[in-house]
Amino acid sequence: MKRIILVWCLFVIAYAVPPAFAEPVLVAVAANFVPPFREVAVEFEKATGHSLKVAAGSSGNFYTQIKNGAPFDVFFSADNERPKLLEQEGFGVKDSRFTYAIGRVVLWSPNADLVKGDETLRSKNFKRLAMANPKTAPYGVAAMQALQKLELWDSLQPHIVMGENLGQTIGFVESGNAQLGFVALSQVMDPKLKGKGSHWHVPTNLHEPIQQDVILLVKGKDNPAAKALMEFMGSPQSKEIIQRYGYELK
Repeated sequence: MKRIILVWCLFVIAYAVPPAFAEPVLVAVAANFVPPFREVAVEFEKATGHSLKVAAGSSGNFYTQIKNGAPFDVFFSADNERPKLLEQEGFGVKDSRFTYAIGRVVLWSPNADLVKGDETLRSKNFKRLAMANPKTAPYGVAAMQALQKLELWDSLQPHIVMGENLGQTIGFVESGNAQLGFVALSQVMDPKLKGKGSHWHVPTNLHEPIQQDVILLVKGKDNPAAKALMEFMGSPQSKEIIQRYGYELK
């Protein structure tokens, strides 16, 4: 009888301890990449058994948070500058950084008749134009550069409302607080918005390339799940999803 009890206790202990491969990954994801990353996360968890905990926000804010000790394992930035700085400053694992996507910025409105190219901006037939803050969001930098190239930056200042990140920016437009806004193509390709409203692909010659890098952070260097996520980003499943949301691959 004692032997049976001992065996049962060992069985309970063995199954009460979570397996090492199930260690979660805490991931910081730039707001523009959230729509495709939702699908990537599903495929990753299905393929590996690992779990992800995702925080969305602006690349600039994440950069500051990571330097101040935020416990992220992996950082998907909307640019290549901040991951490079994190690597140089000792917060990112050396040689782990790579470009996972090249982004596109669009001018979008839920009004199907509003956006007809840069002439829409020149007409000023709107009250508010939303864009992400260039100080914290690379897509905000791209929008600012485009407006400067079009020689509209100064004249449109009274109309511009800035979001902290692209999630907040597109929220301004969806809610009607802005009639149109500069957002990521990936957001417009999200199934909930795809085919709705009107949009203009901002020509890439109006802004610097939006090269988006991911980096394994020092906190995640000993986390096998974090390393598995980095590897999974190069898989056919991930690449197919990323391209389907309008990104280019390097």
